[in-house]
Amino acid sequence: MSKQPALSLLIKPASGSCNLRCRYCFYADEMKLRNEPTRGFMSADTLELLVKKALEKVTHTVTFAFQGGEPTLAGLDFYRRLTELEEKYQPGGIEIHNSIQTNGIVLNEEWAKFLHDNHFLVGLSLDGYEEMHDENRRFPDGSGSFSRVLEAAKLLERFQVDFNILTVVTAKSARRIRRIYRFFQEQGFVWQQYIPCIDPFEEERGSGSLSYSLTPERYAKFLKDLFDDWYADWKAGHPVYNRTFENWIGILVGQPPEACSMNGICSEQWVIEADGDVYPCDFYVLDEWRLGNIRENSFEEMNRKREELQFVALSRHTPQECRSCRWYPLCRNGCRRDRTLLSDGRTPGLNAYCSAYQDFFAYAYPRLAEMAKAVMRAGR
Repeated sequence: MSKQPALSLLIKPASGSCNLRCRYCFYADEMKLRNEPTRGFMSADTLELLVKKALEKVTHTVTFAFQGGEPTLAGLDFYRRLTELEEKYQPGGIEIHNSIQTNGIVLNEEWAKFLHDNHFLVGLSLDGYEEMHDENRRFPDGSGSFSRVLEAAKLLERFQVDFNILTVVTAKSARRIRRIYRFFQEQGFVWQQYIPCIDPFEEERGSGSLSYSLTPERYAKFLKDLFDDWYADWKAGHPVYNRTFENWIGILVGQPPEACSMNGICSEQWVIEADGDVYPCDFYVLDEWRLGNIRENSFEEMNRKREELQFVALSRHTPQECRSCRWYPLCRNGCRRDRTLLSDGRTPGLNAYCSAYQDFFAYAYPRLAEMAKAVMRAGR
């Protein structure tokens, strides 16, 4: 078996099961398009096998990232078993990172203590102040989840758990981003990620056909408004971590982007469903892109399947518009899921938000460059 320096696995221990019914959930859309929509809960045997295989595969670093659905529904004992298995199969010299993306609903003191003691990085989904959050993130009975999520955030703070706020950007929240940003500042949430909502597969990306859909014009305005406030805080000596802007600054100083969507091509991803089925990307957990099963196939076999399906190769297509664009080294045509398919129905073409990125970079580039120079001077 050939080894590699690092490996990152995105694991769905509860498949698409969730205790919320968020209107914009892209994974609920993906499940509807599969022959077997949900895969139940991950068994102890499957968990043990994937931990063992992952730790045998690497020489330096393994990241186990848990998402859903809602991954906490697998239960706290599932994660206790995870840490036991990591200790059991740790060959020595391997760095292990654990993270979990959660809506926060089931978190309590027992969870918070475990997450702190085992050094989990938590991504907590919060779409802003109460009215904005509850617009889309609701319980099955239609009631809002804001108060429960805010309680979870305060609990994580009390137990000193490292966490980021994950905010899905919709048509409505894009218009109110300055108020949302101020709310996060008031709450002391200085680690932030903003994720543009994803339209269902049958909808044209960026068309604004659904109430929550983002058009390029609205996304451009969102980026500019958020950047203005974020830059002002940086100038005032109160920096806030913003994953998108930090990655663009990183590119300007010659660093590879940490965000997959900024690479220009799809990277090696491993998404593992509850039954052990493996897929090349969280946005393509679909039957036609299945790479194999962690219980039956080696990583080498599944990588050969990835090549056979041309998943990465298809993402290498660079539209003519990009080749002559001043901003391509920063934009790199964005995430594959945001690109309009060509006539063959498989090859990703131009990013639906191309005009938004052009508008934003023309507006913000001098300040991005200023910040990049400051980073280089600081030797960061």
